Amino acid sequence: MEKVKITIGDKVFMARLESEKAPKTCAAFKKMLPYKDKTVHVRWCGEGIWIPMGNFDVGVGYENQTSYPNRGEILIQTGKVSETEIMIPYGHSIFFSKVGRLVGNHFLTIEDNLDELAKVGVEVLYEGAHDITFELVEE
Repeated sequence: MEKVKITIGDKVFMARLESEKAPKTCAAFKKMLPYKDKTVHVRWCGEGIWIPMGNFDVGVGYENQTSYPNRGEILIQTGKVSETEIMIPYGHSIFFSKVGRLVGNHFLTIEDNLDELAKVGVEVLYEGAHDITFELVEE
């Protein structure tokens, strides 16, 4: 089974690829790995952090989409309505932007350390951007 190791600052989280529910999104994301960027706190979504990716073309449409992710359910907005972005909710969230409510493809789910994820989210809120890395791991 393939997992994704997510490192935010000095914290590590393991996530499950949602390959059955979002196969095209997962395949496209795996081609991007390893992926390194910065994460900042969301503006309009509630308790979450996000990675703005500008005009990056993921190359997929909607699948397994939602506007209401649970804590640890990672979404990607593929640039169809707003800029391409990855959102990682650490608490109560709704996927939203300056153009209104968004839907994103739920393609990754963090399986552990959700309390630590909430702490990281608050750190990003008060301390600013954190480095983030996604790496594929074979189990």
